[in-house]
Amino acid sequence: MPTSSTPSQLTYGNWRKPQTAGLGKLGLGGTLLLLGGMIVVVLTALASVVAALVLAVLLLMALAPLLVRDRHGRTALQRMAVRIGWRRSVSNGSHLYRSGPLGRTRYGTCQLPGLAAASTVMEASDAYNRPFALLTYPNTNHHVVVLTTDADGAGLVDQDQVDTWVAHWGQWLAGLAHEPGLVGASVSIEAAPDTGVRLRHEVESNLVEGAPALAAAMFAEVLEIYPAGSAQISTRITLTYSGAARPGVPRRTANDMAVELGNRLPGLTSTLASTGAGPARPMTAVQLAEAVRVAYDPSVATLVEQARSTGGSGLTWSDSGPIGAEETWEHYRHDSAHSVTWSMSEAPRGEVFSSVLTTLLRPHSDIARKRVTLLYRPHDPAAAAKIVERDRLDALFRAQAEPVSKARENAALRAAEQSAREEATGAGVLRFALLYTATATDAADLPLVAAATDTLSAPARIRLRPVVGSQASAFAAALPIGLVLPSHLSVPASVRDNF
Repeated sequence: MPTSSTPSQLTYGNWRKPQTAGLGKLGLGGTLLLLGGMIVVVLTALASVVAALVLAVLLLMALAPLLVRDRHGRTALQRMAVRIGWRRSVSNGSHLYRSGPLGRTRYGTCQLPGLAAASTVMEASDAYNRPFALLTYPNTNHHVVVLTTDADGAGLVDQDQVDTWVAHWGQWLAGLAHEPGLVGASVSIEAAPDTGVRLRHEVESNLVEGAPALAAAMFAEVLEIYPAGSAQISTRITLTYSGAARPGVPRRTANDMAVELGNRLPGLTSTLASTGAGPARPMTAVQLAEAVRVAYDPSVATLVEQARSTGGSGLTWSDSGPIGAEETWEHYRHDSAHSVTWSMSEAPRGEVFSSVLTTLLRPHSDIARKRVTLLYRPHDPAAAAKIVERDRLDALFRAQAEPVSKARENAALRAAEQSAREEATGAGVLRFALLYTATATDAADLPLVAAATDTLSAPARIRLRPVVGSQASAFAAALPIGLVLPSHLSVPASVRDNF
């Protein structure tokens, strides 16, 4: 008798946090400091034992902040650096922001604060003659295009179709490594209460005079009841390109990048359709300004929707920022709202299903507005080969350095070896991070927001930590404006990763 078997659901994983070779809990920088310090202590002991003991004590004091780590893997030195940077910000007043006619911005505008203050926007047309906004950061020579999509969702969809979407999404991400000049990408999913303006406009524009009283009463009831409790989900994908010179290509201006990216956008948007993202189209300058304005001041969401239904808001980039903002150690106040941003300190261990982030993305009654942003930094094929090989050697060094191999070190070694094999067969390599921003309309609701976040992050199997001392920068990085944070660090990322 023939039997039918149900295929097993696919699982995903094998991601690992980059680590450098080091002794124990020390990274490469700490290990070099330890070895160099020991050499100096030994040489000093030949001349004076007392001086050698003093140097040994100083060496231990210097290494202590590198050995003490919290549950998020951050060293005491990193926490001290954040605290010092925060105190410097408070002392010079950079945690406060005032704009508008009575503010301190030029010409009384409401430009964006912080890292995005110098950004400018121009509008161009792609090869399909679709207008798109080109966001430029002059200090880093980065140029950003933003795509908006109408995701299909996984409701009433076969698992085979979901697996196909995931596979095509993986191929799309791997293809980013072959995009010339691409330095970063992000996917931002925002859940907010539905204002009901679009529904009202659609119903009223199609309601004819002389309609039956029962039908008119039913539609009136729908307009009153349906928007309550419903949510509006927005998905935006940003691509950040560098205009810096590279072999065979001179430095490019914003106009040059507008022409170049205009020719690439049709191919990028068409391939997104097979990933489950739905129809993708570039955002115009007005649409991007409206999205950022609503993020900083959720109270204007209804006004923006009403303006769209009557011909457009005409909002410009110089007026998309908040009137006032104040950054505190643990949260960020901007216009009429208060927000807290968390970052992912640890990805899910082991293997997960494709629905692992579903709970985290869903709206929650205790959170007025939430935004989940996945940040990607793809590596080109040449760099990817070096990275996976270096990770394999580092994992091998750590596994062999322990007198008794630990299960976690062995698992890390197996994961690194598998990554090296997959990269050798054509798989892409990229770094990824996650930022989670929850917004409340009242500061008294922030404890409820934190409790709801703990509840939502548990099924996703990710560990979140508040971005203390850098809430304003984290809030901006979670927006669909293409900020690549490592390019804005005062200490190079290559140095920070080794300590």
